[in-house]
Amino acid sequence: MTPVSPTGLQVHLGLGEVTAQIAQVGASLRSLRIGEVDLVPPYPLDAPTPSCSGVVLVPWPNRIRDGRWDDEGTVRQLTVSEPKTANASHGLLRFTPYAVEQTDAAATLRATVYPQTGYPYLLETSVAYVLTADGIEVTHTITNWSESAAPVALGTHPFVTIGDVDPHELVLRVPAQTAFETDDRLLPVGTRPADPALRTGLRLGDATLDTGLTDLDRDADGRVRHTLTAPDGRTVTLWQGEGFDVAQVYTARNYPGTPLAVAIEPMTAPADAFNSGIGLRRLAQGETWTLEWGITFG
Repeated sequence: MTPVSPTGLQVHLGLGEVTAQIAQVGASLRSLRIGEVDLVPPYPLDAPTPSCSGVVLVPWPNRIRDGRWDDEGTVRQLTVSEPKTANASHGLLRFTPYAVEQTDAAATLRATVYPQTGYPYLLETSVAYVLTADGIEVTHTITNWSESAAPVALGTHPFVTIGDVDPHELVLRVPAQTAFETDDRLLPVGTRPADPALRTGLRLGDATLDTGLTDLDRDADGRVRHTLTAPDGRTVTLWQGEGFDVAQVYTARNYPGTPLAVAIEPMTAPADAFNSGIGLRRLAQGETWTLEWGITFG
């Protein structure tokens, strides 16, 4: 581990030509590299996490309107953590330093969600990062230790790239049938058919996206696969396993060190799920939920 930074201790993993760096704060994937090619756009060690890059989002991803939600007849009020939209954003562990266990090629980070204003539940969470010959596999667990069933959703916020290519020339494919319509506070107000160009291939330089997507096409192994492809055919694939039924795709033009970056965010539920109930799961006391996603390159 390297000395402390605004993102906490840094966990370095290596397996042959595959290397990764995990930040303690938010358990975020801040670097993934194969040989000389970055698959996650890096950012300076002395900088806070930009655009929530790589952070684990629990017990909800995205936003809750006004930070207020109906907990089976009891109105709860969370801290409004995104003042510009007056919403509670990206869960309760975004700025939490996780406990870390690691080997050369794998690390497990653990953190607890304690009962607090607006969320009176006790959750034990972990995220395990394991390097593979062509990328990384990630496993999340959530266990409810509350006295009653706890409402939960989970997401993560990885950015992906092919670092030796102009990002404008990368082609994005997302196998989604449905997109969420949002208001000026980025909260869902309905659905519409997803842009067919997302499925056939959209040049990243032509895209401006902050879009929740669902009705995702799964391959025979049950995984959804999103891709970024370089002009020479090399492809980085972000896959999401069972339970991740939503993806948020976000293009950033203010990410440090690159003129354009894209986040492809596996989520179990869309924005404001604590109010809509879409994708929201209630874990019984002692129940554990396990979710998987990963990145490959070839």
